Amino acid sequence: MKIAVFPGSFDPITKGHVDIVKRAIPLFDKIIVAIGFNSEKKYFFDLDKRIQFIESVFAQDPSVVVDTYNKLTAFYCQEKGAKFLLRGLRNSTDFNYENTIAHLNATIGEGLETVFFMAKAKYSCYSSTVVREIIRGGGDASLFLPDVVVKLI
Repeated sequence: MKIAVFPGSFDPITKGHVDIVKRAIPLFDKIIVAIGFNSEKKYFFDLDKRIQFIESVFAQDPSVVVDTYNKLTAFYCQEKGAKFLLRGLRNSTDFNYENTIAHLNATIGEGLETVFFMAKAKYSCYSSTVVREIIRGGGDASLFLPDVVVKLI
């Protein structure tokens, strides 16, 4: 079984994240959207809300599951039997960072492969950080969020 992990904080999940997963579905038997915990981060949406967002977005996609973890991503992948990591790239800055992490994960994760998807142009100019700031500032973030997430907020 080909299992991929798509790790992140998903605070909140955006249309860009969803697009990456949807494009990856034909390549894998199972995709785990894995919400990682970072003690250095202060989250805008609590964990239960982020899980609800993701489960709602992928309710019609049985090969996509949601999970949480609190360890190195490479170790989490080993625990789940995942041989692939999914990552989205918006620009060259993302590539430079993700390239380094991919090499580390391949070493620590004993051959864990990172599969990069280039963000579609319409999703390449924003991030969850920007979306949080729009929401925090009272703006309308619906352009960046899946419809079901907008309804749940």
